[in-house]
Amino acid sequence: MISFIVRLRFEPEDHDAVAECLRALTAASRKEPGCVSYVAHFVEDDANIVVIYEQYMDQAAVEAHRASPHFAELAVGCLYQKMKERSVENLTAVA
Repeated sequence: MISFIVRLRFEPEDHDAVAECLRALTAASRKEPGCVSYVAHFVEDDANIVVIYEQYMDQAAVEAHRASPHFAELAVGCLYQKMKERSVENLTAVA
């Protein structure tokens, strides 16, 4: 199992467009056969920050996600164009 958290920061004026991209990206990602979990959040104390929790069956599933048409359109073509900062935290399950 591969799990990670992606943190993205956006400008306040992009909030609605980012939310729309996230809803579409989440719906499409959850349909991928190797996707276990894909949950996007706005941080309650700072609505300009998005946290996405992603979990995949294996590295091949991660690569398939990143090579998908919806990732190219909605992540690269939308979110990446609007983001001001991005970080990724790779996770190791305790049990």
